[in-house]
Amino acid sequence: MMEESKSRYSDFLLPKEEMLEVGRQSSSLTIGVPKETILNENRVILIPEGVRLLSNHGHHVMIETGAGKAAHFTDHDYSESGAQVVYSSEEVYKADIIMKVSPVSLTEAEYLKPRQTLISALQMGIQKEEYFRSLINKRITALAFELIRDKAHTFPVIRAMSEIAGSTSVFLAAEYLADPEFGSGKMFGGFTGIRPTEVVIIGAGTVGEFAARSAIGLGALVKIFDNSVYRLRRLQNDLGFRVFTSVIHQKVLRECMRSADVVIGAVHSRDGKVPCLISEDMIKEMKEGSVLIDISIDQGGCFETSYPTTHKNPVFKKHGITHYCVPNIPSKVPQTSSEALNNIFVPVLLDIGVEGGVEKLLKLDAGLRHGVYLYFGTLTNHFIGKYFNLPSQDIDLLMAAFH
Repeated sequence: MMEESKSRYSDFLLPKEEMLEVGRQSSSLTIGVPKETILNENRVILIPEGVRLLSNHGHHVMIETGAGKAAHFTDHDYSESGAQVVYSSEEVYKADIIMKVSPVSLTEAEYLKPRQTLISALQMGIQKEEYFRSLINKRITALAFELIRDKAHTFPVIRAMSEIAGSTSVFLAAEYLADPEFGSGKMFGGFTGIRPTEVVIIGAGTVGEFAARSAIGLGALVKIFDNSVYRLRRLQNDLGFRVFTSVIHQKVLRECMRSADVVIGAVHSRDGKVPCLISEDMIKEMKEGSVLIDISIDQGGCFETSYPTTHKNPVFKKHGITHYCVPNIPSKVPQTSSEALNNIFVPVLLDIGVEGGVEKLLKLDAGLRHGVYLYFGTLTNHFIGKYFNLPSQDIDLLMAAFH
């Protein structure tokens, strides 16, 4: 018995053939973060803490000087976190993976090289055929971050930016409502013995939900309109208590707007352009000094009197009503928005490194693959192909052919 036990134990001490792990082969990534050049874009897609984490995992991050300035991240913050600060766009575009918030311009597209990966917004509503042809000619792989899905099959970037836009819209409304020039000098919310602020929210999606949460938290009386009873019921359940909800009947909406202090347009359209739901006549009937926040201005606006403004000149008055119509409201709070984007994309970049490259992760991650619209220069988004009359291919078949 003792001999048998000794024999089993000695088996562990005998030299054996080397056992090698088969499968994943991690790789070091070179990531480039150019400075954003588009108007109203103050966000940056990676913050210093994200760079530090990537650097600690052996990845090299190049960031163009001033890329984080508008979000209050300095070049020194990035260099201390392990990034290489570069001083020209040409230099930063030498990286294997380019990370941007806004789409590349046609000028920036000239810096791209074959087999690079571009991760940025697509903003389909503003693109032209020339944009896609220029990227196709570069033979790059491109992902639209608004099309990427997570494991819950939601769109994490859209969700995060919508939450920020909804909450921020209420704080903007509070600022202008109290302003002696643009508002009526009222404090937003409720105060003992004084009628609470009345807020009308048009749209019961994520933006509308977070606008409602913020307004209710400040003590306002909230009324929510949407054409979908399902969305209204879901919002009611998510809030956890009953609020005024209604489908969009012009008579009911008009009555509510007459007594409203703030109206928030939070309508979203999958087609890229929202319908004009509020006529100029309805706005004329509102109380002087009331505030309109048109979050839907990104898709054309839902108020007849709206037109796009900028972060430098964000408001105008018409019929005594202050209009805030700045596209891209999350860029109003660039540090918070940048941190949200960083939290989404740093894990993606780490996964790319672990799996040994973008192509290998795309094969494993269907949600990430959903964001691809170019694969080595071949268009893989059928909607884009149909809209611009460009040939497109199924990405699954294309990946099988490439590998």
